[in-house]
Amino acid sequence: MAQLAETYACAPSTERGRGILISGDQKSNSILYCNGRSVVIRYLDRPLEVKVYGEHAYPATVARYSPNGEWIASADVSGTVRIWGTHNDFVLKKEFRVLSGRIDDLQWSPDGQRIVASGDGKGKSLVRAFMWDSGTNVGEFDGHSRRVLSCAFKPTRPFRIVTCGEDFLVNFYEGPPFKFKLSHRDHLNFVNCVRFSPDGSKFITVSSDKKGLIYDAKTGEKIGELSSEDGHKGSIYAVSWSSDSKQVLTVSADKSAKIWEISDDCNGKVKKTLTCPGSGGVDDMLVGCLWQNDYLVAVSLGGTIFLYSAKDLDKEPLALSGHMKNVNSLAVLKSDPKVILTSSYDGLIVKWIQGIGYCGRLERKVNSQIKCFTAVEQEIVSSGFDNKIWRVSLRGDQCGDADCIDIGSQPKDLGLAILSPDLALVSIETGVVLLRGAKVLSTTNLGFPVTACTIAPDGTEAIVGGQDGKLHVYSIAGDTLKEEAVIEKHRGAITVIRYSPDVSMFASADANREAVVWDRASREVKLNNMLYHTARINCLAWSPANDMVATGSLDTCIIIYEINKSASSRITVKGAHLGGVYGLEFTDDYSVVSSGEDAFVRLWRIMPQ
Repeated sequence: MAQLAETYACAPSTERGRGILISGDQKSNSILYCNGRSVVIRYLDRPLEVKVYGEHAYPATVARYSPNGEWIASADVSGTVRIWGTHNDFVLKKEFRVLSGRIDDLQWSPDGQRIVASGDGKGKSLVRAFMWDSGTNVGEFDGHSRRVLSCAFKPTRPFRIVTCGEDFLVNFYEGPPFKFKLSHRDHLNFVNCVRFSPDGSKFITVSSDKKGLIYDAKTGEKIGELSSEDGHKGSIYAVSWSSDSKQVLTVSADKSAKIWEISDDCNGKVKKTLTCPGSGGVDDMLVGCLWQNDYLVAVSLGGTIFLYSAKDLDKEPLALSGHMKNVNSLAVLKSDPKVILTSSYDGLIVKWIQGIGYCGRLERKVNSQIKCFTAVEQEIVSSGFDNKIWRVSLRGDQCGDADCIDIGSQPKDLGLAILSPDLALVSIETGVVLLRGAKVLSTTNLGFPVTACTIAPDGTEAIVGGQDGKLHVYSIAGDTLKEEAVIEKHRGAITVIRYSPDVSMFASADANREAVVWDRASREVKLNNMLYHTARINCLAWSPANDMVATGSLDTCIIIYEINKSASSRITVKGAHLGGVYGLEFTDDYSVVSSGEDAFVRLWRIMPQ
């Protein structure tokens, strides 16, 4: 069997020009955020411990713990709210269709009986409050004409609900059952977030007009505002109160977070401005925040989560980040501790260290998209959706000089001769291109549609897979390829081919869900009947000891086969990655690292059977 040992979490999904509303649970010291269809639970004091809920049918938008921490309500772009338990495999309690469009915010009542949700929808139904167990409506929410970006429940009795949104309005409702009481139009732009203070005495709204306004929680009247002196220079996207209700944290498009002291007369003065380390680009805009226990959490547009200590504001923040999009390939460097490099198709390369987790992003001078990616200790080789191959030198945590080679056709697959890594083989639609360093040695038209390729570590042999499922073996002498054999067994287009580390075998897999292990010398089948996936195989990897092959598939599973046993005695990891497994490598004889459509990277420990 294989056990999940480490999870390297994805970053929160962000959208330019909009805030994200993250939430948390003080007892477990965890935070909740969404990426794609996943709701991610992260523990602030244990970065490698991550839980994921992936049952939404549509991209999730917001999630919140119930007051007792036993339940989580999460919402998605279809207007559906799912309520599920935090223990025992996230058992689903209820599911309701709340709005006809995307839900942007939701909040539990302090007694845990009701939920209010706001967002987009048809007609006037932009806000709805309901009983969490029956879905019964508990009020009428008139007064908004455009998308409602945020809502809040007063944490003490008598209950009140406040909503705000794109029509610049802040609406106040009394109840239950809730009825419209009054409306304010004090803001001059989108009102992005509203939050009640924990003591229930006041609430604050922040807006794209760079202002924060404070209101009385019982009457809904305006009683103060955040000072414009030393204030934000850009849209304020989110706000969060300290537990004593005396301070608030705000984040803004001006790339700063500010802590405000709220005086007895309910006006706010800046106590401290926190700037996040970064290059100063658009990705450093701050779009989400949370004040939880001793942690001040700020989230950037690029998806980096910065953790500040509330006790020591001058201390450098801890940065946690990851991918936002499908992690389509990965490479493991031969170092100690093991370094894992992962790339997503949006061009982001992230460095992880086994046992530690996130270790930074590799900044390239040209940030192009990435389709194929491989790496050795000193160099990264990648290709995108144009006709270029990039060879980028690696200098510790940074990318050095880059060479760009235009090969005249879109690359389909690429392989490096590990023992002389300046030699690379690139497959294109009609054949293969041989590269040495930044020079094209030769372009060979093979006369059949090519789908995958690999090159032997010593650079003397290549295997090329075709659309017709055939494997063509070529010897390489200088810059020419000579066909030595054609191997037929696969019944679908070849998707991946890999030599074993000792080069005595190679393995191939196809789009028809089958993998085969071959003896290199005799070219006979060494292990077959590897037909246990239910969809195309995207990736495969060899263990360093040459005794195991792992395959990853579109069916979300990883299957590990032992070479000396029959294929039926396999180890299967079900549901390894929501949406499919796209990257796979062994880090040692009994550890395999995988990546997938869900933007996660996971490390599995194989228990010998």
